Amino acid sequence: MTTAFPPLAIPSAVLKELRVRDDAGSPPHPYTDDEGDAPLRCCLRSSTAGERIALISYAPLRRWAAQADADPGAYDEQGPVFVHAEDCGGPADGSLGYPWARPGALRVLRRYDGRGRITGGRMLELPDDAQAALAQALAGAFADPETAQVHVRAVEYGCYQFRVDRP
Repeated sequence: MTTAFPPLAIPSAVLKELRVRDDAGSPPHPYTDDEGDAPLRCCLRSSTAGERIALISYAPLRRWAAQADADPGAYDEQGPVFVHAEDCGGPADGSLGYPWARPGALRVLRRYDGRGRITGGRMLELPDDAQAALAQALAGAFADPETAQVHVRAVEYGCYQFRVDRP
């Protein structure tokens, strides 16, 4: 499934750094995932039982701002995300829809401008056609010409899911 607003995984160069020291300054503690279903932000899929993963701290806006010469100021957020313990090659060949788009899931879409400042947000309870609902919400977010990127987060824990850049 292709999307007009493709979800972005954590970039491989950033993952290489995070697998040594995360954005909280801590080394990761890889472990074998006995149960599976952890949302992996390196490849935008859920883990399967037996995979080696790590829970690390990630600051997506801070990382983006450093490359874009922007300053998110107080909007900088850092939080836990699951990644593979070793390089996994990233998302499969661009055929992804929106990951973790399960009916009934609560998501918040936060819009940021080119300076890294928040310009708005929207909470969304995903309906039966979760993929279409996310696509419509992202289209609405990018209807604002100031929106440079959107972060999708889970409402329940505030976890960062993925980023979408203005096409």
